[in-house]
Parts: sequence; C-alpha cells; structure tokens
Amino acid sequence: MIRKTAFTSPGLLGTLAWIAAGICLLPMAAVVLAAVTGGFDTVSRLADTVLWRYTGTTALLILLVGVGTGVIGTATAWLVTATRFPGHRVIEVALALPLAFPAYVLAYAYTDFLDHPGLVQTTLRDLTGWGPRDYWFPEIRSLGGAAAMLTLVLYPYVYLLVRAAFMQQSATAYIAARTLGQGPWGAFLRVSLPIARPSIAGGVLLALMETLADYGTVSYFGVQTFATGIYQSWFSFFDRGAAAQLALCLLVVALTLAVLERAQRKNQRHHGAGRRFEAMQPVHLSGGRAWAAWAVCMVPVFFGFLLPVVLLVSMAWDSGQLLFTERYLGFLRNSLTLATIAALLTVGAAIVLGFNARLRPTPASRLAVRLGGLGYAVPGGVIAVGLLVPFAAFDNALDAFMEARFGIDTGLLITGSIWLLVAAYMVRFMAAALSAYDAGLATINPNIDAVARTLGRTPRSMLRGVHLPILRPSILTALLIVFVDVMKELPATLIMRPFNFDTLAVQAHRLAADERLAQAAVPSLVIAAVGLLPVAVLCWGLGRESRTGRRFIPAPDAQAAE
Repeated sequence: MIRKTAFTSPGLLGTLAWIAAGICLLPMAAVVLAAVTGGFDTVSRLADTVLWRYTGTTALLILLVGVGTGVIGTATAWLVTATRFPGHRVIEVALALPLAFPAYVLAYAYTDFLDHPGLVQTTLRDLTGWGPRDYWFPEIRSLGGAAAMLTLVLYPYVYLLVRAAFMQQSATAYIAARTLGQGPWGAFLRVSLPIARPSIAGGVLLALMETLADYGTVSYFGVQTFATGIYQSWFSFFDRGAAAQLALCLLVVALTLAVLERAQRKNQRHHGAGRRFEAMQPVHLSGGRAWAAWAVCMVPVFFGFLLPVVLLVSMAWDSGQLLFTERYLGFLRNSLTLATIAALLTVGAAIVLGFNARLRPTPASRLAVRLGGLGYAVPGGVIAVGLLVPFAAFDNALDAFMEARFGIDTGLLITGSIWLLVAAYMVRFMAAALSAYDAGLATINPNIDAVARTLGRTPRSMLRGVHLPILRPSILTALLIVFVDVMKELPATLIMRPFNFDTLAVQAHRLAADERLAQAAVPSLVIAAVGLLPVAVLCWGLGRESRTGRRFIPAPDAQAAE
C-alpha cells in the first residue's frame, strides 16, 4: 500500500496550487472590482480630453508593431530556413539577439544618436552647413519612433515561432506547387505562408501583448497610451478608481489578445502538410540574390543589437560614471535581490502548480494552471494597480483599527514592501516559469511515475528523488528566464517599489527622463548584459540545431496558459 503524507493529500498540495493561482488571479479581480465601484469623475474628465487619444494611439501603436514584427519575423524566418547564403548559420542565431534588450534601452540609445544634438544630425549640419531650421529630420520621440523600438526588440517572437513552423512543414505541398508551374515566391505565398499562418499570428499576438505592457518606451517618447494613462491617473491625479478603470480597459484588450493567441496555437496543430514528411531542400543562392538575402537578415540584427551595443558602450564610456561605486552597487544589489527572490518563489509556485496537475489531472488542477498562466497577458501597470488597491485598503483598515483600539500606528505593513512587489513579479512571470517547467515535465514518461509509486515512493519523494533531478535543466532555465525578466521589468517596479529602493531599471528611467542619456547608458548596459543570458541559451540551442540537424523549437511563455 502506498503511504500518504500531508504533501500527498489533496489538502496541502491542492491548497498550495490554488493559493498560487489565486495570487495570480487577485490583481485582475481587484482591478474589475475597483473599476466598477470607484468614482467616474476623473474618467469623465479624461474622456473629454485624452481618453480617445489613449485609445487611438494604443491602437495605432499595436497596428504598426504588428505589421513590423510580422513582416520582419516571417521574411527572415523563411530566408534562413528555405535558402542558403554566406553566413546564414551565424545570422539565423544572431536574429534572436535583440531579445536581450528592453525596448526602453533601445529608446535611450537611439535618442542620443538621432536627436537634434546627437551624432547623426550634428554630422549632417557640419557637412552641409545647414542651420537647425534648414532641413527636416524624422523625429525619434514620436509614435513612429516608439513603434520602431518595439518592433526591433519584439520581432524575434515571430521569427522563432515561424522558423519552427517552416522547419516542421513537409516539402511535398511546396514541391507539388512548383511542379504545377508556381515559381519560388508563388509557392511560398500560396502554400508555405498559409500553412505557417497560425505561427505568424501567434508570434505577432505575443509581440502585441508585450507592446501593451510597455511603459518605459512610450513614456520616454511622450506617447500617450493606456499604460501612461494609468501611471498619470495614479501619481498625478491620485485617483485610484480612474487608474483601475483605465487598467480594466487595458486588461480587456490584453486578455482578448491572449485568447486569440491561444486559438492560433490550437489551429497550429491542424495545419500539417500531409502524412508523408519530406524535409525542405534549401535553395543555394549566389551573386546578387545571396547578398540581398544577407542584407535583409542583417538589417534587423544591426539596428536591433549591434548598433545599440556600440552606442551604449560609447555613451557609458563618455559618461564618467562607474558601475562599481557604492550608489550603483546599491542599485545592482536591489535588482539582484528582487530578481533572486522573485525567481525562486515563482519557479517554486510553478512546480507546485505543474506537479499538482501531473499528480491529479483533474479539471480543477488544470484550471489552476491556466489561471496561474494568465499573467503573461497582463501588463505590469495593471498588476500593480490590482495589487495596490486591495492591500492599501487592508493596510488603512488595519491601521485605523489598531489606532482606535490600542493607540498603535501600524502604518503600511504590506503596501510599499518588497514582498508585494515580488508578488507582482510572480503574477507577471508565472507563465514563463510554467512554460519551462512543463516543457521538461512533458519529457518524463508517465510510466516512470507509476513505477516510482509501485516501489513505495510518496509523491513528495518522487518529486524530490525522480522529477527534480531529471528536470534540473528545465528548472534552471525557468529560474534564469524569470530572473532576467524581473531585472528588465519597469512599470510595476516604478509604481510599487518601496521608498528609496531603486533598481537599475528605475535608475535608467529616471536618468533618461532627466535627459541624462549618457549616464542612463550605464544601468542600461547592465540590464542588457543580464538579458543576454537566456538569449545565449537560446542561441546555443539554435546553433546545436544547425550543427546536428535536430530541431530546436523554443516554447514561448504563452504556452503555459494552455
């Protein structure tokens, strides 16, 4: 007979799983409740002034980023999969490198480079003798500039998913189209592209959800979106109800995109190319066509990674600031502390959710996993508002009670603490941890669990002695992804950080807001360097695939919500 412990019983494990799912659901429920119960005075004023501007600007930003990421990601994925040209193995790996940068870091670098006092316009005036009003130059601090920055760092979502889809396609349909008289481009447009459409749409929708969540880029460029409106309502108007109502609007859009993305991933399974699988034979390009393909693939790599690195290093070198000063070491220590605690707690909660669903695959356990994975679609600003509203009310009620009964001023016990900020990180990045953990869990044959149970192992010992050793690479990957995401996260940190507890992301944002771009390059470089860690793991997998011919298909964060 199999022994039962407290951990095996549905009580403790199921309770822990639902606590984790409840924490992830709490911000959304709180936003809805605060939005419907709050006053509408501020929103009425916003509706008369800037609300429609928020709506139009957000919609246009989504449109521009969607088109940009879709075109760049699909074109580069097709070129590196279906053709061969000089340097294609290096380029197919390099195309993932812009993922290391947050969009706001690119915004700082390109503003210093392209703004009126920047190198480009200064050189142009020196060469031509023009004055400031004698020429027109595109304004980087604009909606178009924000869309360009977001497109450069988010197109790898589309590239990675679409590249995997093209590699999974059988060449039989493509070859049949060619034998029926279609040229290479005609066969691509009529056969390969429609088959990969769910992957294209899924990658674009992931990019759009990241666009909705962005605050640093749009706020720095002065682009008024719902993300900036939430922050303005909270800190400028001090109206929590208005912030919650704007957050609810953004939440509805984000969850709609999440539902669409999930539907696209389901469709992906029904777009095979037939029973017979025949690998696509790439076309070897030469001459002008080879160089044209090389140029098309190198343009996003150059503008999304190589040039920003050069610009940031140059800015940091001339800034006169050193990273290893007591002040910057404090920012680094705060960032590392938050990232480490958040990564450990988030991955631990993901293991509880995933193992509970594995141990008891009931509708309730699967629902808990889905609720835990909802946070990937929720912008950080929405999560911040959703956590601050209920906990601030709790702190104020507790303080009033203690003051009235015992004359003790408790102050804010939860609001403004790093633990509430860590909870926000857990909600935001639980899907990333679940995705990495579930990807490893899927490789463990269920028969192994059955054998372990028949040999007398309890679920606790099976998790500790069987699953965790096998899943060590997946768990380390999950820890790394969450760690880096927390290092880069800005809106929730900006709103919820404790007093006098700044991170590298907050310091970079503050310096850039004060137009001290050279100084902002120092923390930005550290953030980008840390962001290279998971990208290096990803690039290692892509490089191994190129050498061995095995397919390396990364699982996006969103897969955890399925």
